[in-house]
Amino acid sequence: MRGWRDPLTRRWILWGTLGVVFLLVNVYRLSTAVLAEELMAGFRTTGAQLGTLHAIFFWIYALMQLPTGILADRIGPRRTAAAGGLVMNVGAIWFALATSYAGALIARGLVGLGASVIFVCILRFCASWFRADEFATLSGLSFAVSGVGGVLATTPLAIAAESAGWRTTVGALGVFGVAFSVVVYVVVRDTPERAGFEPIEGVPGQPTLSTAAVVRHVRTVLSDRVTWVASIMLFCTSGLNLTLFGLWGVPYVVQTYDVSVTHASLYTLAGGVGMIVGPPSIGWVSDRLERRVELMVVGAVLYVASLGLVAALGRPPIAVVGVVFFVAGVLLGAFVLGYPLVKDRHDASASGISTSVINGAAFFGAAVLPTAMGFALDTYWTGELEAGVRVYTATGYRMAFVIATAAAVVALACTLWLYRYAADGSSV
Repeated sequence: MRGWRDPLTRRWILWGTLGVVFLLVNVYRLSTAVLAEELMAGFRTTGAQLGTLHAIFFWIYALMQLPTGILADRIGPRRTAAAGGLVMNVGAIWFALATSYAGALIARGLVGLGASVIFVCILRFCASWFRADEFATLSGLSFAVSGVGGVLATTPLAIAAESAGWRTTVGALGVFGVAFSVVVYVVVRDTPERAGFEPIEGVPGQPTLSTAAVVRHVRTVLSDRVTWVASIMLFCTSGLNLTLFGLWGVPYVVQTYDVSVTHASLYTLAGGVGMIVGPPSIGWVSDRLERRVELMVVGAVLYVASLGLVAALGRPPIAVVGVVFFVAGVLLGAFVLGYPLVKDRHDASASGISTSVINGAAFFGAAVLPTAMGFALDTYWTGELEAGVRVYTATGYRMAFVIATAAAVVALACTLWLYRYAADGSSV
């Protein structure tokens, strides 16, 4: 294969191989939206318990981010991603076989443990195979893969679960994922040199870090105010999108507009499509204009306006919900610019550590917000059940979107701080 012997082509093949595993990550983490009613009925959960079952993935994912960055920098993305993929998919098979809430909770935690390493490994791989002025584009493209996974976790997953059963569907995904994790180990290489090529022009060297260097880089990254502000921003925005598209978006549409789960999944699918379109497009624009924070501020303003519309109206026309979800997915691209923004502030050899810190914050948001919104729904629940599933009130869902809008306002404040920080002459 001529392309296989060309490093500029090979890097895309290897990125795509890692991308398949990352796609499965996003199917698993967003699957609870279309499976919510089956899980609530099968495990007899409250809204808060379902939120916790969904969120355990993200708690473990978030806690693992700094260790993941160290692993990616020390032993490389190939072995880290292959091992993570294997653990994640074994957990998915276990989840499909679980017969109790406790068993399902442990299994989904295992899925989160394995999944936690994949995205940082992709970014670490990109730092070794692509130039710095390509990194925002690659970050956006990697998030677009998550959008594809998000699309598959909506209507396609709902149809598959309806025809074959959710356990069979999730179990089959797990078996495929185990096999493809082996492919990652066999095919992927950490650097062009390890693939038998000369270094690619313009790509900074990525030496293996010593323990002392790891400690030094961790201290530097954690002492940087920009890291913390970007982390809060991603806590709110990535956490919100993962909560809406991965859990409460489908029940909201089902119970507010009295439609089927498959029909409701079309609206979260719109959010997934937005995540496919927005991050790579905004990342490409950012790389070309060499601008980060200005795009982040504009995106944050529109993000607050879109979510605030649902909070203000409670039950807007259903088409508006689809537009809001799509816009929220697109605008995630503005906040994804936080990754290259933070990465560029630190040594190239610490790219795994720097990106893992803010990525961890994003998933802490995805761990906290589902339970917080579930608690709001439970607070306004009137006791109504349908086929063992709690039927929540319009007021409960409206308060959930008030929480979402408040988080978006915090994210806007973070982007304004970053803009002011840059305007004062500091480098971001």
